[in-house]
Amino acid sequence: MSNKKYAIILDDTTCIDCKACTLACKTENNVEAGFFSYRNWVGEIENDQAVFPNIRRKFRPSQCQQCDNPPCVHVCPTRASYQTEDGVVLVDYHKCILCKYCMTACPYDARYESHDKHAIDKCTFCYHRLAEGREPACVETCPPKVRKFVNLLDKQDENTKLLQTEAIEVQKPEKGTKPKLYYIK
Repeated sequence: MSNKKYAIILDDTTCIDCKACTLACKTENNVEAGFFSYRNWVGEIENDQAVFPNIRRKFRPSQCQQCDNPPCVHVCPTRASYQTEDGVVLVDYHKCILCKYCMTACPYDARYESHDKHAIDKCTFCYHRLAEGREPACVETCPPKVRKFVNLLDKQDENTKLLQTEAIEVQKPEKGTKPKLYYIK
């Protein structure tokens, strides 16, 4: 059993929609150019706390949620989608037959068809960087430090402690996927 279980904590109140995370991801992972080729993205969300004249746009970064109960893995007929011991959901491009079952199963729309790879692609938490002891490119690059990369099993880590001290929410908890992207409320 692994002594690591990775997650990302996001404080979207500080996101400025600069898209540095998206560009860093595309560069680091050789993601093809194009609007529909992405592993992470930033969307504008409704700010229900805003009252005129104190209105501020609110942005929410998102990506593959690296679910503990990943429906994309469960539906893959070739086992191209799989989960590592440390909880990261990956795709074996050589096994992928482009059936798109995983795309349909993902409630977060976090997968896309890569024409360069001839397979489905998604965020990998920059798994190749984790093996080198480095954080994902999106975390390292973010100017306002919106993203915090954590090992959920390291209870001494200051970032992991945020899960105990801050009000946290996840996207679509009703889906039962147990996502590992945590948003500070």
